[in-house]
Amino acid sequence: FFTPIVDDPYWFGQVAAANALSDIYAMGGEPKTAMNLVCFPLKQMDISILRQILEGGLAKMKEAGVALVGGHSIEDSELKYGLSVTGFVHPQRVLTKGGLKPGDRLILTKPLGTGVINTAIKGDMASTEAIEKVTRLMAALNRDAASVMARFPIHACTDVTGFGLLGHLAEMVVGTGLGVVLRTAAIPILPEAVEYAGFGLLPAGAFKNKEYRAAMVECAPGLDPLIPDLLFDPQTSGGLLIGIAEEKADGLLAELIKKGVAESKIIGEVVTEPYEKIILK
Repeated sequence: FFTPIVDDPYWFGQVAAANALSDIYAMGGEPKTAMNLVCFPLKQMDISILRQILEGGLAKMKEAGVALVGGHSIEDSELKYGLSVTGFVHPQRVLTKGGLKPGDRLILTKPLGTGVINTAIKGDMASTEAIEKVTRLMAALNRDAASVMARFPIHACTDVTGFGLLGHLAEMVVGTGLGVVLRTAAIPILPEAVEYAGFGLLPAGAFKNKEYRAAMVECAPGLDPLIPDLLFDPQTSGGLLIGIAEEKADGLLAELIKKGVAESKIIGEVVTEPYEKIILK
């Protein structure tokens, strides 16, 4: 659970719920039940705000086919909301971050840039169109992507959230002895995020992510220095990052697009060397 990242309470509930449900989808599971987790400043905010947040979360749970079975709430000085989610998956179908194989292609199912645009929102510099676009993107479930993924022999998967694309990809690479080449021109990034990042509107989390994983990342000569910053941008309710064999990748991508996960892209490949490095080209 986390503090509000959008001003509208109902949409905040939707985004927080979608974010919480995403972990189950990333592991190849199907979410079934959830419990609300609430921290609310009763002395500073009207209770009607909490009602709207819970209504937004419940609507997203209903969309996902998830039953709300209870919750925990405490009075706190800062508003926070999220879910504790339980899902089902066959033991032999559990997906993890650690199964990448040489030659695998990497597919990303949502564009990047939510952290940058949320920073612009906090600074009152984001356009109305950008706010609406990023809010709907964050509130979108990874359910359809997961349902398509379930029909394919996936090697590894994670959801892209607070560590950014490069941070979560680094987790997939560490311990495998393999490397990754990313085709940066193929990576979907919200155009507003590129614009705002150019103004210096990068969240603090992007710099923390970069500091922690910078040693694993190598940039091709002449690469725009803004690109790695955007790839370290911490995401809220980001897409799935999927590793699949080369011969299956085009089929998976086609089915994702057919299902409506229209911004999915093949963004890179797994290589045998350099050892546990991510190359940006």
